[in-house]
Amino acid sequence: MFRATTHTGHGEPGLHIGVITSPVRGHIDPLLALASALHDRGCRVTFVHAADAGALIQGSTAGFRAVGARDYPAGALREYVRVLGGATGLVGTVRMVAATARLSDMLCREAPEALRELGVKIVLADVAEPAGALIARHLGLPFVGVITGLPLHPDPIVPPPYLGWLPDTSRRGRIRIGRVYRAAGVLMSPITRVLRRYARLWNIAGDPTQVLSPLLTVAQCPPGLDFPRSLPSPPIAWCGPFRAREEGDFDPPHDDGRPLIFCSLGTLQGGRYGALRMIAAACAEIGARAVIAHCGLLTEEQARSLPGDPLVHPFWPQRAVLRHARAAIVHGGFNTVLDCLSAGVPMVAVPIAFEQPGTSARLRAAGAAVVVPRRRMTRRSLRNALRKVLNEPSYARAAGGFAEQLRGADGAEMAAAHIVGACVRQP
Repeated sequence: MFRATTHTGHGEPGLHIGVITSPVRGHIDPLLALASALHDRGCRVTFVHAADAGALIQGSTAGFRAVGARDYPAGALREYVRVLGGATGLVGTVRMVAATARLSDMLCREAPEALRELGVKIVLADVAEPAGALIARHLGLPFVGVITGLPLHPDPIVPPPYLGWLPDTSRRGRIRIGRVYRAAGVLMSPITRVLRRYARLWNIAGDPTQVLSPLLTVAQCPPGLDFPRSLPSPPIAWCGPFRAREEGDFDPPHDDGRPLIFCSLGTLQGGRYGALRMIAAACAEIGARAVIAHCGLLTEEQARSLPGDPLVHPFWPQRAVLRHARAAIVHGGFNTVLDCLSAGVPMVAVPIAFEQPGTSARLRAAGAAVVVPRRRMTRRSLRNALRKVLNEPSYARAAGGFAEQLRGADGAEMAAAHIVGACVRQP
């Protein structure tokens, strides 16, 4: 039986947990908050990935073990992040899938030995990196699935998350959704081939792409945001945002009566200068002031040239800014969406890639956002959408309902309690 002992400093650790995740900030940051909550409960947590990912772990309570130095020497993950940032359209998606398959291959090849050497007893497997669950099965270790974004498991009535469709229970809808899942399977086949190859090598029966754990899966998604599903799934604990204590505050301009609109396209797409110009101009044209976070992806000259006198910074203390914002224009990245909902801030969603269309569809269904599809994004469409969320009280009420639900909740602490409890029950 696994038991997590209590300790407060850096003494003898209790349960040692290994983390396999996608090596990008949007996944690692919430997992670091979860790692901190687990550390407070006496657990030792170590992330295992290519060397560059270690920079995102520094200064936390978690440890890091670098693997894959031959394929991913220092600096190599920058190219992977660049590919992710361009993952729009068929060509960009194909490149992203191929790059992710290579990363999964490296983890399957290198991570098992590292986890053995570390003495890891349980694996936290981010569902966005399916190698994690397969590696745990290979090592005979229990694993907990972690969903930092939308739940990704298929369902006959729920479209894949990269589409902005609503659920459809009709026969015709089920047929259409089934066809899309089959097409997605073809598109994802490079990753599936890697997983199947290692499953054969390791004599693992069953579906090698299964990422939901029979033991437990924890999710940042709050209850009520995801669409209802028609099929049962393994146990999922809906915990709410995994957040560390935010450093820094935001002092809004006191000599400016314009409403503030928080604007962010995330850590992967935050450098889309043309889109940010449209967003800043749309805010100015309705008498609002944009507060733009570009995540270090604009040059200083680009940042200065954005129209409408916006407040621009690579990284704002996001939750502090949102406490002063009337609305937000966001790309539908899950962490930003959760922060907006926690603050009760209605949104204009401009989904770009990944599961952002699916997240935006859920916000629209919940009444907390107006969605402007990427191909229809103009100053006029943004202006009209922003006026709608500012002037129609129903959007603020819907976002406020989520804020009330999440008020006082500590998603990371709740997830840590579920994980430690599952480990205690594990024979």
